[in-house]
Amino acid sequence: MTDTPRRGLDPDAPEGADMVPAATHSGAPDTLAQARAALREVVPRLVALVRSVPDPNSPSVGTWTVGDVAAHLSHGFRADTDAIAGRPVPEAIVTKAGIAEATAKILAEDSERDPAVLADRISTLATEFDDVASRSRSATLDWLQGTRLPPSAVACHLLNECLIHGHDIAKATGRPWPIQRHHALLAIEAFVMPLIAALPPTAFVNQEQAGSFRARIELRLRGGRRTVMVFDRGSLTLDTGRARDVDAHISADPPTFMLVFIGRQGIWKPLLEGKLTAWGPRPWKLTRMLTVISPP
Repeated sequence: MTDTPRRGLDPDAPEGADMVPAATHSGAPDTLAQARAALREVVPRLVALVRSVPDPNSPSVGTWTVGDVAAHLSHGFRADTDAIAGRPVPEAIVTKAGIAEATAKILAEDSERDPAVLADRISTLATEFDDVASRSRSATLDWLQGTRLPPSAVACHLLNECLIHGHDIAKATGRPWPIQRHHALLAIEAFVMPLIAALPPTAFVNQEQAGSFRARIELRLRGGRRTVMVFDRGSLTLDTGRARDVDAHISADPPTFMLVFIGRQGIWKPLLEGKLTAWGPRPWKLTRMLTVISPP
């Protein structure tokens, strides 16, 4: 994504590759196995990172401290484990405002901010999640807001949370947090895209900013699939066919796209480094998209 897109061919995706709706890829058993394997790789690093936090009161992201972020991560493990097990999950509307309200309530009810305690909690919950997920035989299950998702998407939500909030903690404490391409691809293709498809089309859009904005933007994740995001006056849907009448194309390194999409990173450095490239007949719509999109 860029303010100054350029024309050109995408060297990372073969011409004529089919676009496949992301939601159709998220339910396969091998995707759940991949997500579980990714979590087994990421969680030990996350636990070590949390345990190493010198001051849980250090500011992190938004109004949250590092301790708040770590506590929130543990709540995510609890909720997703309950979802996989078929138990009730917290009530929440899956919009930016709705998730903020729900997470604030849960954080207020949990005063634990000790990094060592939270690291142990996350480790224990991760083991429980993997055990429950290994026995899951459901095709879909109830997640937040009654959304029906496959177990693999719930596992990839947890992976997404670990990657993003690990980044938040690492950045606040001056520690490295490399995100592997295949982990980011799983999080985006097997959670974010299926969630967009499952939620009401207004959920990922800032209604105050959207106005009359309309655009068809093709996203090409390097090493992954192509998806066309269709913005239409306050709604966001995914095109299930081949790219046509596209206003702009994006070729993106998956970890970079993840951080830009969620608002953790600007676009200029990735552009200069070639981690994001963009082109098309109406490239100015990409900058407008960044003001319209509002991930929960």
